Parts: sequence; structure tokens; C-alpha cells
Amino acid sequence: MKRYIYIITDRNRNNLHVGLCADLLKTLDFYKQMPTLFFDSAQQLSRLVYFEEINTEEQAMERFKYVSTFTRPQKEKMIRSVNKEWIDLTIGLNVENNMRQRPQMRPALSSRRSAVTF
Repeated sequence: MKRYIYIITDRNRNNLHVGLCADLLKTLDFYKQMPTLFFDSAQQLSRLVYFEEINTEEQAMERFKYVSTFTRPQKEKMIRSVNKEWIDLTIGLNVENNMRQRPQMRPALSSRRSAVTF
């Protein structure tokens, strides 16, 4: 089962929280529902700035332990290597998830056209 290592921050980039989860979208939804769980409302964690998808739970746990020991400059360097502008990656994940859930449906083309009357 796939696991995700992620870094989430507040809007001012004051706090960098490293986490490990099995379902990234559910975890991000949890942060939205519980905005003051870790910090006060001014520092609520709402911006996903980095994540890694890892195939096994053991590898994910090792990577999580390793990344958790990073200093702030090391975490910033890791984030900037893939997300220079610190853009919230949640938006892209939501779009990708919606595309997976609902396949694009094309309207059926009929061989005869109906006349439009006014």
C-alpha cells in the first residue's frame, strides 16, 4: 500500500510540519476541518508544499524519520527543489483525483440530427 510523506505549512510559511499518511487527500481534509489542532488560527496549517509517494510502509517510515530530523533550511531546500514558489499543491491533487473518479464522458453523436423549431 502506498504511503505519503508530506510537508504542510501555514500561509506565512512560519511552520513546517512533516507528516506520514496513507491517504493524502483525507489527511489534508482533516487539517481543514481541524484548523487549530496544532497551532492557533493565525498559524493554521493549510498549504501542502511538498509530498513524496512511497510504495512500502517500511520505506515510508524510514523516510519520515529521516526527513523529520531535517533542520528548517534543509526542509526549505527540499521544498524549493520541486516547488520553487511554494505553491499549494492541494489544488492539483484535487483536480487529479476528480479526473480519476469521473472519466470524461463524450456526448454520443447521433447519425441523424433533429430539427430545431422556434
